[in-house]
Amino acid sequence: MTDKPMLVLIAGPYRSGTDGDPQAMAANLARLEAAAWPVFATGHLPVIGEWIALPVLRSAGAGPTDPLADQVLHPTADRLLSHCDAVLRLPGDSAGADQDVATAHHLGLPVYHDVAEIPRRTPQETR
Repeated sequence: MTDKPMLVLIAGPYRSGTDGDPQAMAANLARLEAAAWPVFATGHLPVIGEWIALPVLRSAGAGPTDPLADQVLHPTADRLLSHCDAVLRLPGDSAGADQDVATAHHLGLPVYHDVAEIPRRTPQETR
């Protein structure tokens, strides 16, 4: 158990295997987001790179299938990982999620493959 909440990046497929289909990407994002509550319930703070990258793309007038996406999606995760304490890698083929795992290892961050592996935070909340 730990007394400090961790910022946990949830990594898994988003664009991979979708051929740019917006519904398939939305379904992948929903799978990533489905892990948010279980991470939160362990006493930690979940984050998904697309939660940051997609508004950045929209503010540039682009979307996840635009050429600019390659300059935003993966770099956002890399920048975000410098603030994270751990990664939860969800199943599924994803070059981006694999890159997140490699970056986490390089930074010395733990990589979990199941929420049950994440250490629970001690019950006391500190302000």
